Amino acid sequence: MNSILSAAIAVTLLTSVILTVRFGQTRLTGEDPQKWGAFMAILFTSGLDVGLIMFPLTEFPVYQSEAEYGFTNALAIEFGFWGFLVWAFYFLTTFYFCVAEPKLKLFELWPIKMLNNAVIIATCAFTGFLFLSYLPTYVEGITDPVRYGLVALIVLLAVVSSTDIRYIKWLSIGSTALFIALIALMWIVSGMSIGGFASTAFNLGGYFANLPKFVFPLTDYHAFYLFWWFAWSIMIGQFVARFVGGWTVRQLLIGLLVIPSLPIAVWFSVLFYVHSEGLAVPEYVRFAMVGVGVIFVVNSLDSLTRLYSTNLGLTAARLGKLGYVAAHWSLLFGLILLYQFTPLKIEWIGLGVIGLYCCIYVLVLRRRADLQTINLTELPN
Repeated sequence: MNSILSAAIAVTLLTSVILTVRFGQTRLTGEDPQKWGAFMAILFTSGLDVGLIMFPLTEFPVYQSEAEYGFTNALAIEFGFWGFLVWAFYFLTTFYFCVAEPKLKLFELWPIKMLNNAVIIATCAFTGFLFLSYLPTYVEGITDPVRYGLVALIVLLAVVSSTDIRYIKWLSIGSTALFIALIALMWIVSGMSIGGFASTAFNLGGYFANLPKFVFPLTDYHAFYLFWWFAWSIMIGQFVARFVGGWTVRQLLIGLLVIPSLPIAVWFSVLFYVHSEGLAVPEYVRFAMVGVGVIFVVNSLDSLTRLYSTNLGLTAARLGKLGYVAAHWSLLFGLILLYQFTPLKIEWIGLGVIGLYCCIYVLVLRRRADLQTINLTELPN
């Protein structure tokens, strides 16, 4: 399974390099172009969930104790699982849906359409299931009725938010602002100085010094993360392509690699300082972390719900707002409950997405003559 994943990563990264070299100065514009700030907020919050907030403090000790990660420090490992290079997964699909899909319309072919939307729905519900499963580790002593009720409420808020693209946009911007506020709160509570932050953040250099090691799976746990990024790659690219605001291919790639990684690097550095100093996180800060994480989950689910409902024509305009909310809430929450009785793993969804990539590559090669008719205006260097 990891061999398949490695081969898929190699092909997609190589394709991204070729596209950047060939079309680096070509401008890309989506259906609803946004400024950089709004675009990155939508991308950042749609492509991440509560794990970004809660996992690092539990994972740092693991990375420090297991020999497979001994080539660098725990902060560099954590960043490698969440930042920089992994965001390149979204570049290729965003490029495809901006440039090739409007011409080829491969995702309107019935088999591709059904597989794509099945993956979106499965991933959307699986995200909610993981949150349900991990809630006891986020909130100690939470009871089952509260746990199930909270997940049901999150799904409801996500489905309601998905009824209007403006809700998704403003919720993304708002949750990004809350994440920045959470970073500031944790910084203040930790008592970390500027010098302390600088010395801690210096550990991030261990990631860039060992960048090639992070391209392919280091361990099965790293493979889990990479499968997760792969599983989300097509759906997130499909969703955010509409918001691309007239940037060149090179600008888009650099922006995807750098801009989302900056707040992640700062957040992880603050948490690593807390971990290294053995500081206790106050209860009110933990509740703030869970609160921001919950909003991230809502952001992830609403964008995916908006995507598959539009693809399948099951929109609020067609079903009516009440019917739309009832139908999609029942579908997603029902799947979340059913997942408790299945052995479903994100690796399986990732393999399905890799299969979808294979289909697209074959179809693109067979219809490459159609791509030559696309007008890609080159800007002067």
